[in-house]
Amino acid sequence: QVQLVESGGGLVQAGGSLRLSCVASLRTFKTFAMYWFRQAEGKEREFVASINWSAATADYAEAVKGRFTISRDNAKNTLYLQMNSLKPEDTAVYYCAGHPVYYRRNNSPDYWGQGTQVTVSS
Repeated sequence: QVQLVESGGGLVQAGGSLRLSCVASLRTFKTFAMYWFRQAEGKEREFVASINWSAATADYAEAVKGRFTISRDNAKNTLYLQMNSLKPEDTAVYYCAGHPVYYRRNNSPDYWGQGTQVTVSS
């Protein structure tokens, strides 16, 4: 059974930084495309970033481009999201997700984590 476990969320002031991590219990992690999504209270889940298996290709939502960086360490089965210059509108539950094939904007990856809360105060 595949498990994705996020960590690193918390409360931060506007302008601050956080780094989210997602550890995958997936032997084929290094072949998987990985994603970050977020869902703010009362809003639909939205795409944040994606990365292909080799980290050669990444994509970002316009709202986070230039502030967030997605990366991965295949030796550690871990996905990261470095979030800088955080804004109150970045407040949401952040989810990592994985899929065997890379699509830049895949809204239905096969595997999902349980989410980690990020709260940005003004």
